[in-house]
Amino acid sequence: MRILLVEDEVKVASFIKKGLEEEYYSVDVALDGKEGLKLALSEEYDLMILDIMLPFKNGISILKDVRAKHILTPILILTAKADVIDKVAGLDSGADDYLAKPFSFDELLARVRALLRRDSTEKNLVLKAGDLCLDTQSHKAARNNIEIELTQKEYSILEYLLRNKNRVVSRTKLSEHVYDYHFDSDTNVIDVYINKLRNKIDKNFEKQILHTVRGVGYVIKDN
Repeated sequence: MRILLVEDEVKVASFIKKGLEEEYYSVDVALDGKEGLKLALSEEYDLMILDIMLPFKNGISILKDVRAKHILTPILILTAKADVIDKVAGLDSGADDYLAKPFSFDELLARVRALLRRDSTEKNLVLKAGDLCLDTQSHKAARNNIEIELTQKEYSILEYLLRNKNRVVSRTKLSEHVYDYHFDSDTNVIDVYINKLRNKIDKNFEKQILHTVRGVGYVIKDN
């Protein structure tokens, strides 16, 4: 899943980005409000994490501008401004959740997972398609109770396809959710990972789950 982090403290941004990436999220970072708003309006994200006190444009202004454009992406406010009046201002401006600094990274992860489940058609922690299971907390996959080892990118692709099971996902859409905005979607990297993934989840099993829709994209079928 792809996350936008808007945080002007470089060390804090680096810490959060590294931690989220270790949990298999793809993270874009903006270090000021102007860049944050630009990315929020031009790229597609599954979740946004906004600081309030930012150079050039504060987090509340970004939040209001994003909601004014009818972008419904879940937004978590992460800030040192922990007074009730600040929380109310953030939530009333369209935020979905609010976490004060300093914070426990485990709590941040739990809130991220909760917001992503809330916005997803698939609410379960374990995603399934037929006898294929993917635990989104342990990041372990299994088919017919046989564990399948996945790389970080393979996991990210499989998770996104499972969250959209029975719906065809284009290569471009897939690349947007697995890589950052610098990624060149014209390369064949996605095809390479799809082939590796297919070898792991389909090759030694009777029924094929991962399908290619020629000229369109890929789909995981539940039946």
